[in-house]
Amino acid sequence: MSRSSSGIVAGLTAAAVAAVAFLAYQASASVPDTLGKPDKSPSAGASRSPKDKKNPTALPGQSGAGERVVYSLGDDRVWLVTAAGKVKLTFEVTPGTVDPAPGKYAVTSRTGSVTGTDGTPIEHVVIFTSSDGVAIGFSAAVDGSTPEPDPAKKTGGIRESREHGDAMWQFAGISQKVVVVP
Repeated sequence: MSRSSSGIVAGLTAAAVAAVAFLAYQASASVPDTLGKPDKSPSAGASRSPKDKKNPTALPGQSGAGERVVYSLGDDRVWLVTAAGKVKLTFEVTPGTVDPAPGKYAVTSRTGSVTGTDGTPIEHVVIFTSSDGVAIGFSAAVDGSTPEPDPAKKTGGIRESREHGDAMWQFAGISQKVVVVP
């Protein structure tokens, strides 16, 4: 590649990064202060949800009502629930090293593809909160992997398969309710 071509590529890359940063700022400036903050109401459940021994994939009790994403910290499982309260899909996930507090949240941002905090290229990123400066949300590794995270790094990515990442991307738009249970 010639020196002028690499300069053009560098300039275009810088412009793209600046545009994304500007759009992210605009989006965050228009989000209500309460969006993405946990609702500490009793309905979020303060104790570990009892697991249904006969049906381990059953939707946890006290996970709310209406259309929502339910994420169980103890079971490392997600449920996509319709407005009628029916489970559309449930699947296992691999959590990061930073967990969200149990409570009610809403999706605050979505990104088609980016590099994760662990250096892995990821897609279909659906962020719903942050903790200690670490963004927490669902994503799928482009290579389809769901390895255990490095405990020495602070990561908030809740990894799902590419198939489940696609389903989450279709289901969980901005402001979609996310309920985290113990």
